[in-house]
Amino acid sequence: MNYEDIVNMLEETNLPFAYDHFAEGEAPEPPFICFLFPGTSNVFADNVVWQKINDLNIELYTNKKEPALEARLEDVLTAHEFPYEKSEVWIESENMYEVLYQTQMIGG
Repeated sequence: MNYEDIVNMLEETNLPFAYDHFAEGEAPEPPFICFLFPGTSNVFADNVVWQKINDLNIELYTNKKEPALEARLEDVLTAHEFPYEKSEVWIESENMYEVLYQTQMIGG
């Protein structure tokens, strides 16, 4: 998978999304998604990158706890064979929940 594949996958959620963040003043009302590639977990062999593995964070932002919306995103990830770790935090300064899905994609 590559960047465009991730974009196509997130379009299936029918939620607004952006890479890393929305431009100042352009963020939609929640719920929305931000995604980013914060690093790599590459596999090395013979002093070269043998397999590229990009870490992928998908952040779901909501004003209130929305299990059905989380399930919709999780169904999309599962359909595309993305295993994930999930965590959640309340961002008091933004008055929003962030549900974080951490996964990896090979190649790209």
